[in-house]
Amino acid sequence: MTDLAGTQISSLMETLPGIAQVLRSPVADAFVSLIRAATGRGQFNLADADELMKYAIRRNLMTTDEAERILAEAREAMAAAAEVAKAKGLKAAARAAKKTAAKAAKPAAKKAVKKAAKPAPKKKPVAKK
Repeated sequence: MTDLAGTQISSLMETLPGIAQVLRSPVADAFVSLIRAATGRGQFNLADADELMKYAIRRNLMTTDEAERILAEAREAMAAAAEVAKAKGLKAAARAAKKTAAKAAKPAAKKAVKKAAKPAPKKKPVAKK
């Protein structure tokens, strides 16, 4: 199998649109995804962080223990964020339900007020025989 040189890959990427996505490494994709997540233009994906930790271990930039500790912290942070989002969602749902109940109660209350304000119909006297 022939290995492509850096210049050949560069010219290939320029010539064929879309080939960059196929040839780009998972590490580069992880960098892009995490940068987008950090700037608010994307969502954080734990798989991207895992890919970068594996890359750092392969390059002896950090130990396996340190990478595992960082990933564990990320998992905990994501779980905590999910709990907060769930709690906010429940609070928002409760507020929405309360508003809906209040809106539903208004017409019923108006009907009751109108009914109470309406004079009672007069009874016709019954003729005695």
